[in-house]
Amino acid sequence: MKLNEDIILIAGPTASGKTSASINLAQANDAVIINADSMQVYEDLQIVSARPSDEEASQAPHYLFGHRSGLEAYSVAHWLEDVRPLYDKFLSENRKMIFVGGTGQYFNVLLEGISPMPDISPEVRNKFRSMENVSSEALHEMLDEKAANELRPSDRQRITRALEVFEMTGKSIVDWQSEKGVPLIPAEMKVKKFLVMPPRATIHERINMRFDRMVEEGVLQEIEALLNKRFSKSVPVMKAIGVPQLAAYLAGEMELDEAIEKAKAATRQYAKRQSTWFNNSFGEGWVIL
Repeated sequence: MKLNEDIILIAGPTASGKTSASINLAQANDAVIINADSMQVYEDLQIVSARPSDEEASQAPHYLFGHRSGLEAYSVAHWLEDVRPLYDKFLSENRKMIFVGGTGQYFNVLLEGISPMPDISPEVRNKFRSMENVSSEALHEMLDEKAANELRPSDRQRITRALEVFEMTGKSIVDWQSEKGVPLIPAEMKVKKFLVMPPRATIHERINMRFDRMVEEGVLQEIEALLNKRFSKSVPVMKAIGVPQLAAYLAGEMELDEAIEKAKAATRQYAKRQSTWFNNSFGEGWVIL
């Protein structure tokens, strides 16, 4: 499909077919592909995050895939820092860009800008990120009222971020987020926006088949290598879907079939949350594939 727009956005839940869609469009439009998925930035998670394989990546130029250490708590702000120079470079070269991924906030940053956020001191960061033995629900009870109303008790990463911001500033993260910044892509630029949204049954089938294929491709070895790095359980890579379940199998805490089924179920639940978010947030101007 030949497109006139210089910027192409491809969003959708996991296992929806975004990777193949992005490669096909990149080849047809001589475009580069830029990652917009928060887990696929980590070098430690190629298989379990369903990052494009080496063969897929060879079919078109790919950027911001597997470029960060698993030790990093990668944020939307970090992604914007990485994206901006690429955006400026390819724009100056009149090169089409395809942003593809399942992290809705990354697309919001492109189109709406990012809220100004305070720097967090190492002391405050360590205070909350060292609370590994405190449950997410207990951390949620420590939030200010506005943040507590916005965040799910199970969303530990965002809860921790909200606690850090309030500790540093005495101001709710909700108030900070209401102050919008400047979008990376200006409103006057023509953008083609695709939302890849197959039927739920199709996504579930793909998730199950994909995870079986991951096992065949060596995901257990990938998780074992990750565990050998002895990262803290609080870093995002250790909580990526598939990691806790397969780590439990490797520790002898459950059978492999049970671990695989739990990982598949968690992935299906995640796809459902993504689909709900995209349906509620991306409407006018988005073409459903």
